[in-house]
Amino acid sequence: MVKLSKLIEDLPGAQVVGSPDVEVTSVVEDSRECTAGCVYVARSGAVADGRKFIPAALKAGAAAVVLGGSPHADAGSVTQVIVPDPALALALLSAALHGHPARQLVMIGVTGTDGKTTTATLIHAILRAAGFEAGLISTIHAVIGDAVIETGLHVTTPNAPAVQALLARMLAAGITHCVLEVTSHALVQQRVAGIGFDSVVFTNITHDHIDFHGTPEAYLAAKASLLALLAPRGLKPTVSKTAVLNRDDASYAPLVQRCAAARVDYGLHPAAHVRAAAVQSGAGGTSFELQAGEIFCSVHTPLLGDFNLHNCLAAAACTLQLPGVMPQAVQRGIASVAAVAGRMEPIDAGQEFLALVDFAHTPNSLRSALRAARQLCGGRLWVVFGAAGLRDVAKRRWMGAIAGELADCVVITAEDPRTEPLREIMEEISSGCAAAGGVPNKTYWLVPDRAAAIGFAVQRAAANDVVLACGKAHEQSMCFGEVEFPWDERTVMRSALAVRLGHPAIPAPELPTAL
Repeated sequence: MVKLSKLIEDLPGAQVVGSPDVEVTSVVEDSRECTAGCVYVARSGAVADGRKFIPAALKAGAAAVVLGGSPHADAGSVTQVIVPDPALALALLSAALHGHPARQLVMIGVTGTDGKTTTATLIHAILRAAGFEAGLISTIHAVIGDAVIETGLHVTTPNAPAVQALLARMLAAGITHCVLEVTSHALVQQRVAGIGFDSVVFTNITHDHIDFHGTPEAYLAAKASLLALLAPRGLKPTVSKTAVLNRDDASYAPLVQRCAAARVDYGLHPAAHVRAAAVQSGAGGTSFELQAGEIFCSVHTPLLGDFNLHNCLAAAACTLQLPGVMPQAVQRGIASVAAVAGRMEPIDAGQEFLALVDFAHTPNSLRSALRAARQLCGGRLWVVFGAAGLRDVAKRRWMGAIAGELADCVVITAEDPRTEPLREIMEEISSGCAAAGGVPNKTYWLVPDRAAAIGFAVQRAAANDVVLACGKAHEQSMCFGEVEFPWDERTVMRSALAVRLGHPAIPAPELPTAL
């Protein structure tokens, strides 16, 4: 346990009502997780105001409450800490509770619209190849040594208490470097506040999450705020503080304007500090000559898709400026990542066509995935995808048009419709297909049940076709109404292939849309 007074030492603008010397056992933001001795932080979320749950937190034994505005009338004699920003307080208190573990780790943050998970995975692999004990927190999971920890549903960056707990666990396990995938939501919601990053990596910034941020400019500003989290030069002075930027992306110029740190640019642009030449790609991956100053070396990635070239360059640019990373480690690390779960991941059951599962759920990532799949396709290109309910509606028709233009056969289906009518979402997407010249029930189909949609494409695929399922990938649930139903896209693809090939049945999850 630790005294509350110790935790709030670095909390800006904190005003304490009551005793600051209460003993604290944990910091939580969910009243249902409150236990005796905890600090409950009442922050406003997307759905509810945390102040409403203060009575429940007190009943569960909270030793103190952190909140914005004025003191809560029902808190009684329990200590209250009034702060300007409860979300920021949650992050800073969580870091303090665990002894600020990020200050003792080399911290690498990876953000962007697409490619974050793959880039973070590649950086982690390079660090391991260089001989470092490295940890990873990504969309898919956290990796600490040999332990793999699930990080939840539909959330790329865990909440601040979970992030700090993982960092503390890494430190206790002897980890020296951590790669953390950071979303725009996490930056706005202060989930990574209190972490001083040594390197921040930007993949690309394209259209996404406009429902949350409001405008593309606000979305860019949210991503760019990661630059402000680079650690002060006096913290971990042996590690340079560097921003790694994509020279080929439209976000490059505005990010440069906001960047006060040392900068490393990557891309195919001749002015990039880290770039690729002699690029050759195909069904076996991509090979290229890596050029970084006086460094010249051959690199091969088994990952499919031209877009993974930029992910590899980002990982190389990030790691080559870290002490102890040699070009050979970059070569070995990149080559060791044969696949990233749900990222152009092949599902092979012995069929005569290629089946792929990918997380593409933005216009840019869908375009990139379809272009990559086309390079692997000797027949027709099938794509199965949908669009999430209560999320960015502007991209639905846009993604339908992209699919209609780049795929031969489009199967439109469910993808977390939440409380929106699924049929309306599908029709918005189909209007984009029609605008691109698609013909209903000939080049595009609406199949509400996602398992049936994947089965529809698999049953009709011919030799040398490609069936690409986009949007869900690694995610383990799908939301209908307000209920998360179990889901695993890879299992569903394997199940559909088993039916097609007459193999023993593979049980697959069912959704409310199943007939």
